[in-house]
Amino acid sequence: MRQVVLDTETTGLSPQHGHRLTEIGCIEIIDRKLRAQFHTYLNPEREVDAKAEEMTGLNWKKLKDKPKFAEKADELLEFIDGAELIIHNAPFDLGFLDHELSMMKHPWGHVSKKLDVIDTLTMAREMHPGQRNSLDALCKRYEIDNSHRSLHGALLDAEILAYVYLAMTAGQTDMDLMSQTVITTSPQTDNEFSRVAQGMGSNLKVIYANEQELSSHAAMLALIEKQKK
Repeated sequence: MRQVVLDTETTGLSPQHGHRLTEIGCIEIIDRKLRAQFHTYLNPEREVDAKAEEMTGLNWKKLKDKPKFAEKADELLEFIDGAELIIHNAPFDLGFLDHELSMMKHPWGHVSKKLDVIDTLTMAREMHPGQRNSLDALCKRYEIDNSHRSLHGALLDAEILAYVYLAMTAGQTDMDLMSQTVITTSPQTDNEFSRVAQGMGSNLKVIYANEQELSSHAAMLALIEKQKK
């Protein structure tokens, strides 16, 4: 599964009140490793609210020479196409992205209807009910260093969220390790399997989990289900 962690910065709180995107940052995750990235500042074609400027350090003077969303839309959509999106407070970011695409009547339609999305805020609230679940709070809880985050920035926040998400889902990795199995992509055809088997010769072995490993695996599944409640 290819995943993309996405974050945005904006001129204010609501696209319905005329606010626009000022920055988009994306980090690709493949096999639980951070890979490629997409990043752009944007000309919002309007002033930035004082509160937003205070949080991001971005204002009209800094952004007026940046590309407009319509100029970067296809590049962004190509980067996220086919991926599972990971977003903290997804309705906020998706609301702005969908609004921008609607304004330019882009044939791609709404991101929220095109791709699967994991909302880490919802996920954190389920795992840690009654606790603070902001990105800063999650960094503290999972011991992710965010000391360099003096201002909100889309690419920086996407990178931090990527590490937070990996920490939040670390139990899945532990479960795989406890079963002591190697997970590989299945060959597509019998001929392909034969070529693999011939290449390995007599060293090809099938290893099954023993009763103790199966029991550990079941216990880990039960623990994960309990943490979700």
